Amino acid sequence: MNKQHFEQMKNKGGFVAALDQSGGSTPKALAAYGVGEDQYSNEDEMFDLVHQMRTRIITSPAFSSDKIIGSILFEQTMDREIEGQYTGDYLASKGIVPFLKIDSGLAEKENGVQLMKPIKDLDEKLRRGNERNIFGTKERSVIHDPNAEGIKELVKQQFEVAKKVLSYDMIPIVEPEVDIDSSDKVKSEEILKVELKKHLDELSEDQNVMLKLTIPTNANTYKELTGHPRVVRVVALSGGYSRDEANQKLKENDDIIASFSRALVTDVEVKQSDEEFNNTLQKAVDSIYDASVNKK
Repeated sequence: MNKQHFEQMKNKGGFVAALDQSGGSTPKALAAYGVGEDQYSNEDEMFDLVHQMRTRIITSPAFSSDKIIGSILFEQTMDREIEGQYTGDYLASKGIVPFLKIDSGLAEKENGVQLMKPIKDLDEKLRRGNERNIFGTKERSVIHDPNAEGIKELVKQQFEVAKKVLSYDMIPIVEPEVDIDSSDKVKSEEILKVELKKHLDELSEDQNVMLKLTIPTNANTYKELTGHPRVVRVVALSGGYSRDEANQKLKENDDIIASFSRALVTDVEVKQSDEEFNNTLQKAVDSIYDASVNKK
């Protein structure tokens, strides 16, 4: 494991840029960027266009390690190149730590939660991640209702995958998202916190993870987890909140930094000149950085 990257993820001020929309969410990401479905005729062309979009973001001067400490990539992005280097190596050359989204999407809702589908070719993904100098992974499941049995099963699955990732000497980002429209978000978050702590307490000293959590309704709900000895860092997803709302809520939570996706790139568009594009991205980066490091 890259010790410099570990130290950066644990201690450096900044946030994690999530550029890992995949499969089903890619058309939406392209549409938000101003590229309609009439501009590509198959999946290969769609992924070429999304790589052009991500390349434009990653190579922008606004996308720098001054404020962005890590970035989460989709598998196809990891396997493609930017300026003659694999994307992970290019990010690392900019001082940004690369992560890989490894899950294969969500199962149907059951017991108030959506578990991860079985992950296709997990060992192969992790092996390639090591080859491509990827530091860690991210895997997402979703909590809809405060169903104790469902949440218990969901956290158990997350840590089973996390232990597999750790066996490849990578740091997993455990992401049990609580839907912002959950039937009782506060209760869901309380149950989740208890289950997470239980599994964190069972990890050995050489097993460290990151957590990616929905910004809690009650500020500092996860305070106990941010200081847990097995937790490298707690990052927050924007979860459908607007950037302004997500930033406002994030500021109220000590020791949690952003890992935003839509809220980061919501205003950049394909038709913008490079100057407009870079200025727009810089504005987003500055505001998310501020919410990550300057707390109320």
